[in-house]
Amino acid sequence: MPQAASAMTRTPAEVVRQSPVSQAPNGICYATAGDLTVALADLERMVSAVPDAAACALHGKAYYFVPLTVNQGDDTVIADRYDIALSDNAVCHRNLDLGGSQCVFISTRLMDDKFSVAFEFFINVGHALVEKAGVSREFSDLAWKQVEAAVRGETSLDAWEARKLATENGPDTEKYKNEYFAAAFADAISIYLLSLYIDVDYYDLRERDYPLLAPQPLAERLRKVAELFPPNPGFDFSIQYKRKS
Repeated sequence: MPQAASAMTRTPAEVVRQSPVSQAPNGICYATAGDLTVALADLERMVSAVPDAAACALHGKAYYFVPLTVNQGDDTVIADRYDIALSDNAVCHRNLDLGGSQCVFISTRLMDDKFSVAFEFFINVGHALVEKAGVSREFSDLAWKQVEAAVRGETSLDAWEARKLATENGPDTEKYKNEYFAAAFADAISIYLLSLYIDVDYYDLRERDYPLLAPQPLAERLRKVAELFPPNPGFDFSIQYKRKS
């Protein structure tokens, strides 16, 4: 039986040169390369879901949706399709500075569906937004009020661990408190953006490594993010506590 040919790989710079870049209505630049399973229309709507007020902080970035972003020693290569031989060294995303822009390569074939691909994209957007624009004081006040009320759980492992360290009253309390605010704000932005793009079930957000933030406190955080970054036309945000039958 003939053996399947290995996937072709290119350098990130080659992918950037050879892939036409599109610009969503919100100004975010993106491109596709290789054999993807997510439909182009879904990717277009995914990128367009980022509100204008948030997208303006992403100037100078370009997102490349590719099959696999692979570590090869000190180098990174992009595979043109899924290859099991390359998947062990593939990463979910890689940020690289190329040609005066920061290019973000997202490995779409490491994930099962458009929910997972979208969450990876929105997590990257959330962290980039916090890095560029900082943390909202209103959000920080809300999150810390919840911590003082001993609400259950958190929104990511980073937020969970930083929260524990920030409440131990040690010499680095303020450092960990700021790390907690940054992680929690980026998480809330990511979940909010995901909810603009696709229906999100609370239970789909659960992880094994930490308890997920309780529904009511999570809803409060998402509403605060929605106030800061209102949805673009064509996108809606709502929270339903009981799914309609």
